[in-house]
Amino acid sequence: LKERTEDLKRERQLAEDLLHQMLPKSVAKQLRKCRKVEAENYHQVTIFFSDIVGFSSIAASCTPLQVVAMLNNLYVCFDSRIESYDVYKVETIGDAYMVVSGLPERNGTKHADEIAKMSLDLVAAVRQAVIPHMPMGRLQLRAGIHTGPCVAGVAGYKMPRYCLFGDTVNTASRMESTSLPQKIHISSATYDALLTDDAYEIELRGEIEVKGKGKMKTYWLLGNKNYSVQN
Repeated sequence: LKERTEDLKRERQLAEDLLHQMLPKSVAKQLRKCRKVEAENYHQVTIFFSDIVGFSSIAASCTPLQVVAMLNNLYVCFDSRIESYDVYKVETIGDAYMVVSGLPERNGTKHADEIAKMSLDLVAAVRQAVIPHMPMGRLQLRAGIHTGPCVAGVAGYKMPRYCLFGDTVNTASRMESTSLPQKIHISSATYDALLTDDAYEIELRGEIEVKGKGKMKTYWLLGNKNYSVQN
């Protein structure tokens, strides 16, 4: 009986660990108690999007298993690196990778700094990522960041997902889609948030046309004077 009780405890812990990798702990706790998870408004968060440059062409030249192996190889690397920062991985959609800071746990004004350092780390990491079936090939990342308000909550009850809603999400996605290979494209809002700490090397990109937003003044995030990315 004692052995079975210990086995049950281990299985329960494994199930909880898996659930906490899919949903924030506070959300998972409410769902386990069959409670409705109320959507929550966040005044300021910073959202990061990235995708792989030329992914469609790369995927077209691979078998489905090779595509999965390539993405798994890259995102295992990313997942291990983002643990060093106060961020929450929202999801991956194909080759897109979405991360936020400032929710579900609020962190004051740290969110832009955490995402900025993380993004520099990931752009550096992708240079070292190996494509299993193309050892001589190298992937390139295109990244975008925006800061602003958003709403977060759980959508659906079958395979529930913790989702972010609002214009901040759309704008962050636009920053990514209008970025360039191995570049981190940031909005004026993120630029202003990073100015409080005079540690970042930032270059003005200028005004660009952004779909659904009109002309926007944007910047390139180049580096941090006081912080070097992980090896």
